[in-house]
Order: sequence, then C-alpha cells, then structure tokens
Amino acid sequence: MFGGIFLTIAQGVGLTLYVTFASLVIGGIIGLVFAAGVRSRFRVVRGVASFYINMVRVIPPLTWLFLIYFGLPQYALRLTTIQAAIVGFSIIASAFMAEIYRSGLLSIPAGQREAAHALGFKPLATVQHIITPQAFRVALPAIATYAIGLLKDSALASTIGVHDITYYAQQTAKQTHQSLLAFTTAGVLYIVISLVIAVVSRRVDFAMRSRIGVA
Repeated sequence: MFGGIFLTIAQGVGLTLYVTFASLVIGGIIGLVFAAGVRSRFRVVRGVASFYINMVRVIPPLTWLFLIYFGLPQYALRLTTIQAAIVGFSIIASAFMAEIYRSGLLSIPAGQREAAHALGFKPLATVQHIITPQAFRVALPAIATYAIGLLKDSALASTIGVHDITYYAQQTAKQTHQSLLAFTTAGVLYIVISLVIAVVSRRVDFAMRSRIGVA
C-alpha cells in the first residue's frame, strides 16, 4: 500500500518544483527592479518601491492566489491554475527577494566602490565585477532559506487545483482513507526537496568563497 501511495503523491513533485523555481526566478528578476528602486536617488521612486514591497509582504499568499485566480476573470483575464500560481508566487517572491538583495548590497562597505573608482573601474564594471558577486554571496543563504519557504508556501497552490504534492496527498487521503500515511509521505517529500536545496546552496556558497578567497 505504501508503495502505491508514495508513487501517487510523487506525481506532484514535478509541478511543485516547477511552480517553486519558476516563481523564484521571475520574482528574483522583478525583485532586482524594486531593490534598485529602494536605493534610487529619487524620493518618489523610493516611495513607490517601498510601498510595493511592504504591501505585497503583508497580504497572505492564499489571498494573492484567490485574487489572481478568481478575481482576474471578472476583468476578462482568465489564467490556468498553474499560471495563476506562478503569477501569485512571483509577486510575493519579488518583494521578499528585493529585501534580500537590499540587505546584500548594504553589507558591502562603501570603500569597495571608492577603491574601484580609484583603480579606474567604470560604474557598470564596478557593479558587475565587484559589488554584485560579493552581494550575491552574502545574500545566497537568505535566498536558499526563502526558496525553501517558497517551496512550503507552494502547497497552497493545491487550493486552486494545481496538481502538486499536496493536491495528490489530499486526493489519496480521500480515496484510501489513509490520511496520516498520505500527508506523512507528502511531508517527507517536502523535507527531501528542502534538504537538496540546502545542500546545493551550501556547495555554491563554498565554491564562490573559494573563488574569491574567502574562508
């Protein structure tokens, strides 16, 4: 019985990973824009970026999913369950990633820019070759932690019909009446995926530290 339940629930691993990492990548790209906005010289830009980040972070993820999946069709914009999940989680991820980027940038001493300028680096080259690699290395643990959190939040996508791990666990529990076994199996799968993310992030962090000579 366990083998059948495991194989059924494991069908949702692919969509769980797809929704999680698609949202992380899209949100990460959008987050760069708002991280730059928060550090802008213009007060209006800083205000808009800060408002967006704070507004997105205080609204529960489930509310975002319902607003997008059930609300947008009223304005002739109908998305599939997967599209709605990715859009919703990307919006959420963009706000959190913007804060992670900002923290990473703040960790870089101002002297780094001054030294680069003294050595004749152009502003773009300074950001590309000096600031960004260091900021990313500092932010990597936080990004990995958020990725694991986003993985767990992705279980909410089952509420709008995404066939992820939690969705199959719910269906299996209804069909077999083995709720404890079904949701324990789902929990184990989430733990395994989280551990893989943690291990990969540590290896990337170690490789980056070795490359720039940091212990």
